[in-house]
Amino acid sequence: MNEVKNVLRPRYYSSELGIKEKIFIGVLTSQENINSFATAFNRTTAHLVNKIKFFINADSVKTNYQLKNIVGFTDTRESRRPFHVIKYIADNYIDDYDYFLLVPDNVYVDARKLNSLLYHMSITFDLYMGGTRVGAGNGGGGGEEGAGAGGGGGVGDALSAADDDDDNNNDSNDSDAAGLSDRNYCALEAGILLSSSVIRKMRNNLERCVRIGITSDHSVNIGRCVKYASRVSGCQDTFQGIRQYSYALNTKTRHYKDLSILAKEPAFLNATTVYPVQTPEDFYRLHAYYSKHHLELVQQRGYELEQKSYRIANGSISNKILEIRWPLGVPPPSAPETRHDILMWQLLNGTHSFLPNANADHAVAPLSRIDASDFAKVLEITLQYAAQKHPKLRYHSLHSAYRKFDATRGMDYQLHLNLYEGATPKRLQLKSFEVVKPLGRVEVVPSPYVTESTRIALLVPSFEHQVPDALDFVAQYERICMHNQDNTFLLLIFLYRLDSPSKGDDDPFKTLKKLALDLSSKYKTDGSRIAWVSIRLPAELSAPIAGDDWLMHASMYGPRQLLSLAVADLALPKLGLESLVLLATPTMLFRTDFLNRVRMNTIQGFQVYAPIGFQLYPCNWAHFCKGCDTCDISQSSGYFDRHNHDVIAFYSRDYVQARKLLDPLGLPIMRSDLDIEQLLHSAQRPSGVESILDMFVAAQHTVHILRAVEPHLRFGLNVRNHLARGGKLPTPMPLPSSCGREQCIHLASRKQIGDAIIRYEDKSILQK
Repeated sequence: MNEVKNVLRPRYYSSELGIKEKIFIGVLTSQENINSFATAFNRTTAHLVNKIKFFINADSVKTNYQLKNIVGFTDTRESRRPFHVIKYIADNYIDDYDYFLLVPDNVYVDARKLNSLLYHMSITFDLYMGGTRVGAGNGGGGGEEGAGAGGGGGVGDALSAADDDDDNNNDSNDSDAAGLSDRNYCALEAGILLSSSVIRKMRNNLERCVRIGITSDHSVNIGRCVKYASRVSGCQDTFQGIRQYSYALNTKTRHYKDLSILAKEPAFLNATTVYPVQTPEDFYRLHAYYSKHHLELVQQRGYELEQKSYRIANGSISNKILEIRWPLGVPPPSAPETRHDILMWQLLNGTHSFLPNANADHAVAPLSRIDASDFAKVLEITLQYAAQKHPKLRYHSLHSAYRKFDATRGMDYQLHLNLYEGATPKRLQLKSFEVVKPLGRVEVVPSPYVTESTRIALLVPSFEHQVPDALDFVAQYERICMHNQDNTFLLLIFLYRLDSPSKGDDDPFKTLKKLALDLSSKYKTDGSRIAWVSIRLPAELSAPIAGDDWLMHASMYGPRQLLSLAVADLALPKLGLESLVLLATPTMLFRTDFLNRVRMNTIQGFQVYAPIGFQLYPCNWAHFCKGCDTCDISQSSGYFDRHNHDVIAFYSRDYVQARKLLDPLGLPIMRSDLDIEQLLHSAQRPSGVESILDMFVAAQHTVHILRAVEPHLRFGLNVRNHLARGGKLPTPMPLPSSCGREQCIHLASRKQIGDAIIRYEDKSILQK
């Protein structure tokens, strides 16, 4: 039997199929023009092409350029520079691009038109295209209008120089033959377009090209090399029925800054390159004109396509293919699969929204600055359309407005306007309008590269009454992290009351310290360890706390959530500025998947991750659900608690930078236990700052803040353990206002409570 060999396939389909990027532009510039002409060229062209590089003679070591895509050659002989460029392109990019455009830095390139031309050309043929170069025999005059370049001086000198070459007679004959047709070369002044096959052949014959390209004219040197290497007869101004136009500005009558007269010439409208550009500012003028010209063409084609669609449909055929939908080209509204997927319309009145996000907690909420600005713009456009549709009517007021966001379509608005006819509003007429803001082009947001191998430092604070929960957390940490050798480090933070001993048998955290030492010794060979930091609370925060005092609070800090800032300030110096920190709670349940998401979603200098954990109901107490810590999440077992901000992941450096921004604004940095009182009594503290998440928001730091539901992060273990240990819930139940801004936790869903009330009432009726 023949052995079957494993076939190694490329990572991407494009590599296997030989699909390349379309265009690479190489710009020949100088050190003096880098910050002027080259920068203007880059700003007007780089975002429209696949790749662009600037080539200079690096005769001095200067690196403080604004541009970063610069290549310097140490060989400062000007006649050799085109061949250095060809060699660099062939060695690095020959397999990545189909076409290569070589231009000097004073040429404006209409990249949109160039791309359009290239997508209609076949790459299977050799291409040497540009404005035709007229040789010395014709006196160096320009070619045909809009396609010519400067004179071809130096050709005779090239012949004599080639005769003096100390090679053999064949070389001299080749040079003579090349010189006789120098008048049919493309002008570099207008840009030379080469296919990858021509570049490859030039690279293979580069040594010979250097010998015959001895003139001071780059156009002639490149042309001779192309002719020798690829046997292309001469410069191609047309290829496969497609013509590339170049427009020369080398006459006095064409130096118009406002382009008002040039725009009337067909040669200027059809030009792919315009040269020579006199000043860097002219690049921006040309780019503004051509961008406007292309926009008008797109609008015209869109209008023609719309009219064509109406003619095809003609209103007689109603199906998914030919049916005309409004607006044309925008996907129809998504059809809900179930009643839970129905997209709700939101009522607006210009300043407020009613039942925002279907949230019953806030019946009315003011529009945000962005939403208010967006609605004002929509109303303005609607009024303009209403004035065209009903010229005799005038606007009086907004009756009502609705909006709905569809992720597959965009934002839909329905506006009902009160209009009236005449000079005074005697009788109002209600007119309805529908406005659609379709989704734009979807773009991938660039994000730094992260991996799942980063070491996480878990910070777990604990009050004295939370020691049993902290013991359960350490046991959970050993099982998930230490036993599986996960790259983590646990730092326990003990929050002592002012009069509590920190040593001896009376130490409230004695059992925790002993467990930490035992586990660190047990997993010492694996590099896993547990450490702790002690913080002494001030007198006003040292009152004894019973096990059920803070049980109904969403935050582990109870009404003292500001202490999370003090915990982070005093613990981070033990870790260093480059550490990935996860501030956790002793009452949370987590899995390894959650830690990996922390690593992926927390990016230094870019993003902070604040997960929204799942709050578990005390099922064994209420008997509304089946208690299970590892079951899938459901509406009957709990809810995602967006009011709990205790768990947050960040890099130490990002936290320190944000704290420094708020330090002079009344949120002082804690450097010792004695500074905690200063934090609590700061009169100028920024409003609304109660947690680390609030601190990042108020600091307006450059990092993003990512909040997302996290099914593998669960809260509610403290309530379950308290009830399992024989404890009771506080009676009477605290009001939501007593739990502070973060609100109280829920013990059951509204549906479960409603069913219980109905069952209770039914029993009461039966007993009567």
